[in-house]
Parts: sequence; structure tokens; C-alpha cells
Amino acid sequence: MCGVIGIIDKHEEVGQRLYDGLTGLQHRGQDAAGITTAEVHHERMVFHAHKSFGMVRDVFRTRHMRELRGRIGIGHCRYPTAGSVHNVHEAQPFYVNAPYGIALGHNGNLTNSEKLRDELTRTQGRHINTNSDSEVLLNVLAQELGKQCDTCPTPTHEQVFAAITAVHQRAQGAYAVVSLIAGLGLVAFRDPFGIRPLCYGISDNKQSIVVTSESAVLELLGCRFVRDIAPGETVIISPAGQISTQQCAPRPSLNPCLFEFVYLARPDSVIDGISVYDARVRMGASLVDAVKKSGWAEKIDVVIPIPDSSRHSALELAMQLGKPYREGFVKNRYIGRTFIMPGQPQRKKSVRAKLNPARQEFEGKTVLLVDDSIVRGTTSGEIVQMARDAGAKQVVFASAAPPVRYANVYGIDMPRQGDLIAHERSTDQIRQEIHADGLIYQDLNALRHCILDANPSINDIEDSCFSGRYITGVVSDSYLSALSQDRQNQNDSSPELTLDD
Repeated sequence: MCGVIGIIDKHEEVGQRLYDGLTGLQHRGQDAAGITTAEVHHERMVFHAHKSFGMVRDVFRTRHMRELRGRIGIGHCRYPTAGSVHNVHEAQPFYVNAPYGIALGHNGNLTNSEKLRDELTRTQGRHINTNSDSEVLLNVLAQELGKQCDTCPTPTHEQVFAAITAVHQRAQGAYAVVSLIAGLGLVAFRDPFGIRPLCYGISDNKQSIVVTSESAVLELLGCRFVRDIAPGETVIISPAGQISTQQCAPRPSLNPCLFEFVYLARPDSVIDGISVYDARVRMGASLVDAVKKSGWAEKIDVVIPIPDSSRHSALELAMQLGKPYREGFVKNRYIGRTFIMPGQPQRKKSVRAKLNPARQEFEGKTVLLVDDSIVRGTTSGEIVQMARDAGAKQVVFASAAPPVRYANVYGIDMPRQGDLIAHERSTDQIRQEIHADGLIYQDLNALRHCILDANPSINDIEDSCFSGRYITGVVSDSYLSALSQDRQNQNDSSPELTLDD
């Protein structure tokens, strides 16, 4: 999971708005951030770039923003899933200087990146400088573009469309991409399965066009939503604001990631025609049946959400159960999302720094805690203990999502099944692990209907972390094992972070 954004403006420089847009996407990645802009200088396009570790507000200073000149640019905030967590060179956008000069920001994950890397380096003479699959994707695009226009001073739209058609034939997995091509403009494209989100909007005065991961950012930047970019579609935007589109995949199908709606996306975004807010409300409504079947419904005194992404589900659940809804945890908003933190020790430390219970909402009560999901169980176990320490008589834990049992290979940090608390454990075993009196999970079919019923044009849902079914086809055991080992090696070699970092 990462956040990407691209902006073209006919008259004004875009550096500040790229920064503002990235702050609106900060929830999608806190590890690193970067911006690349393009400036027409003496009849040629010059790229300016800055990227580094940290959140957007920490990466960019006034001196950096002054250097990011130009009326076209792209930005990226990184949440590492493939590649090294602690290598600043893997911050995006990436850049290659041939052909033409291409900068690229990528949200997603390639499942055949090692095969592509081998092809590029051993037989095709390209140099890959990092472990990032995003750099691999950039070099595949550069190579295919070179095949189309080896002697052309500037690529045509038809040549770019043909090159990205070839990328779709070679690259497997999930990818939503924004890129700059020198002499051409902004190019955005989405994988043929539409797993990761991408949309674009236009300002009311038609001066500015924005492509980004989530629609909420369009409103932040004063643009009206136009539409989602379709699976397999490529969008080219010239510096003058002219838009050209073409479907570049032979059999595209829309299969958005279910976890976007459960946790990742902002509630004020609309993804593939579905309001994230409405989806989470429906999740709460569908969780009612599971709570009633569990036998706990009559015993519950109060419903308390785990802030922030479970609030809408918890409120709807409380209303339909006829139980009081209370904000029992006070959140320190200066602590990052624990799911995104790179190491288990850091996640565990930050839970109590991030949340503090309001004791009066817990003392002597049977509380139903509602969270969006349970992934590693670290946060859940800490929160259950916090509720007990605050005086709760009994603690029941409800998840608005089903058990997360399988590795995710499409850009979410769930590569090691052994790290997932639900892997090879029953619900009662998980309950014991988090020390809850009761544990209630959402039904997967019910959750799927929360999304599918809202947009009939969706072909299917990417739900692999719940079902083990990979929408793009077979994902080999050897790939899953290699991905798991890669992440384990990173965790073993990474220094333990402190909250001051």
C-alpha cells in the first residue's frame, strides 16, 4: 500500500499542491515520500526531484519546495511491502534517463518481479539498483518504450499505449502507476485486474488535472471527481491539459482490493463507485447477525470502537443492537498507524502511546470492542488488556473483517503467514491469544456483499488475505516462501525504532 499522485497545471507550478496531496494520502504510507516535477527549460523538459525517509511533513523543507519547479509533477508516499524497509534509495519516484527520461511512482506489488529482474539484468543489459519491484516495473516500461520508439525524438501516444500493452503482458500482480515521460507529459495506468485504486479529477476552471489513489484528495485540491481509471486503461495528459485514453489490456476486469474498504482507504473516498464510508457502515450492519449468533448480544453494556477506521462500523452495530456507543479510547494523533509500522516491537510499543482508555466507560461493564480487522494480534491483545486495566468486567472483541489467514501479495504488508494470528488457529484459540472473553468475526460472504451489492459492475473482489484465493492466478508456494523470508531478513537486520524516530 502506497499513495500516488500526479498533477498538471496549465499556468501554475504544482510543487505545493503535490505536497498537499501527499499529506492527504499520508495514511497510505509513512516510511518515505518523494516528489518529481518537470520544468520546460530552454525548449527541453528538466526533472527536479527530492525524496527521503519519513512522513511528508518531515521529508520536505522550504528549500526543497523551492527547487521543485514546473507545472507538471508526480508524488509518492511509501509503505514498504517489497524491497528493503530501510533503504532510502527505494523511496519513490524512481527515475531512468533512457529513453527520454522517465520518472515513476507505483502503488502495488509485482508477483513475478524476480523473473522480470532476471530478464532485465542478465539478458537485456539493464541495471536495477535496488530490491524494489517498482524499479523493476519502471525498467520494464522503459524497455518496452524503447522498442516502440528507438529513434523518435518524442514518443507518440500510440507508441506509449503499445508499450504499456506490452507491460501488461509481462508484469503480474497489482499496480497503479503515475509517471512522467520527458517530452510527453503525465502517464497513468492501472493493472488489468483493477486491484489498486486510481482516479482523476479536473478543477472547475479546467486549469488543473489531478490523478491520485483516492478521490478525497481531489476535493482537497479543489478538483471535481471525473472517474476512476479503468483496469488496464492508460491515461496520457499533455502539459497543455489534453487527455488521451486507451484500453491496453485484452481482458480487463474490475476486482478491487477488499482491504481498501476494511482499513486502508480514507472514509471520505469513493473507490470504483463505492463510498468507503457507506461500505464500513454496511460492515457494521452485517456484523449484527454474528454478534447475535455468538450469544453475547444481551450481555453487552456498551459498544466501543478502536479508533479510527472502525468507528462507522461500530456506531451502526451499536444502533442496530440498541446498545450505547461510547468513545472509550482517547487517541494521540501524533503516533502513526500501528499496522504500517515495520517491526513487531515498534507496533507493540506504540499501542499504549497511541491509545488511552477513558476509565469511566469501562468500569464494571461488559464491553464490546469493535476493530476493523485483526492482523497480527499485537494491537488487539494490548487493547483487551487496557480495557481490563480500566476496570472492564468482561471484554468481548469483534472484528468487522473475517480472520486474516493468508499472505497478501498485492501491496499490503502481510507477507508472512506465520505472523498472522489467525493462521492455523481457530477462533477460540485466537480469543485465548488476545485474552478476550469473547471473539466475534465478520462472515466473509457477508463482507463481500457489503461491496459487491454496492456496484454491480464489479467482477469480483480481491480477498486473498481472507480466502487464500489469488485473483491474478496461481501464486506459487516458492514465491510466497521467498517473500516471507525476504521480510524476515529485513526485520532481523533492521534496527529497532523508537517513538522518537
